Amino acid sequence: MEENQNKPKNYLVESILVTIFCCLIFGIIGIVNAAKVNSEYEAGNIEGAIAASKQAKTWTLWGFIIGILGYLIVAFIYFVLGLAILGFGASAT
Repeated sequence: MEENQNKPKNYLVESILVTIFCCLIFGIIGIVNAAKVNSEYEAGNIEGAIAASKQAKTWTLWGFIIGILGYLIVAFIYFVLGLAILGFGASAT
């Protein structure tokens, strides 16, 4: 084990933001893995810290993607319903 290795990024802030704004479940899993990064690093398990960092990044990224897709789907549905309510697309005859 190399003593001078830098601590891996823990993605805690990103995970919290994903939890609040995008996808609760994926964000919570990201937070748990982000917390593991610090504890594994402090215990001297660099490989475990790197693995937890990769997991936190993966879960956070997927939560962000799913959240954005969800927002886009809802916006599309509101747009289509708005057009239907306003009568756009109906023939004028």
